Amino acid sequence: MDPKRSKFIGSLLGAAIGDSLGARREGATDFSDIAELSPRYTDDTALMIGVAESLVEKGDFDYQHMAEQLIQNYEREPWRRYDTVTPRIFRMMRNGRIWEGMLDREIYPQGSPSNGAATRVAPIGLFFHNDPKMIRDISYNAAGITHSHPLALEGAAVQACAVALALLVDPQEIRRKEFLGAMRMFTQPGPYQEKLKAIIRLLDADTSKEEIVKILGNSPEALNSVPTALYCFLANPDFESAVIYAASLGGDADAIGAMTGAIAGACFGVEGIPTLWRDKVEQHAVLEGLATKLWEKTVVKTV
Repeated sequence: MDPKRSKFIGSLLGAAIGDSLGARREGATDFSDIAELSPRYTDDTALMIGVAESLVEKGDFDYQHMAEQLIQNYEREPWRRYDTVTPRIFRMMRNGRIWEGMLDREIYPQGSPSNGAATRVAPIGLFFHNDPKMIRDISYNAAGITHSHPLALEGAAVQACAVALALLVDPQEIRRKEFLGAMRMFTQPGPYQEKLKAIIRLLDADTSKEEIVKILGNSPEALNSVPTALYCFLANPDFESAVIYAASLGGDADAIGAMTGAIAGACFGVEGIPTLWRDKVEQHAVLEGLATKLWEKTVVKTV
């Protein structure tokens, strides 16, 4: 298999696997079966699929098409553990307000700061992996469908950048500080830069999970989960240990697991994911087919 195609598949499958691992852990106190997948992924993967479907069909970012795809995926499966805000925004859009933007500000005055946009952004990082400016612009625009808070927008861009960089690195030669250096060059000055500096310090120390949660966070806010997922990837030597570590941090475990899985899958490829997980994760054939189409579109786009 083409190595880049393997990484595309690994990223989408990895996101669903991390999501499913985390979904089983949320609110749990017993982690004895931590490697067991939930039989269902959550809204994080459902909406990521919508992003990928739109990019495949349109061959580029199309705001209205992507918004419609996200809404359709929600309406088809509204039981996938959606938060209370996103369905309200989708209902506003269904009532004719799809082009208005910043609808989340009718719920949060400054917009939603949550990680919902970041958890679905992996296909954008894959599709535009050779163009950092496009990664930022498209991540912001796609996030803005449901999230307009500056930290949610930047969180989506940071996560997409991490996926793109992971796609381009050799999994046998990951230079963590170089990876973080590239992330810092991409990331805007402010809170995310501070979190990236903290990751550098934490990678050089023997730090407990409690300290990781205290410093990086594990809550649904993008600022307190996107950097955590990046740390989970960089602090572990392979896909399996990265997503298990992410799930074990508690808090918003499905979102952190999904983001970690998307980055780690983009790095290690589908061959780096345990076969049992690849075969067991829900809709694995659909995810693999969608990732392959996304890869094919990227090949055509860059020729």
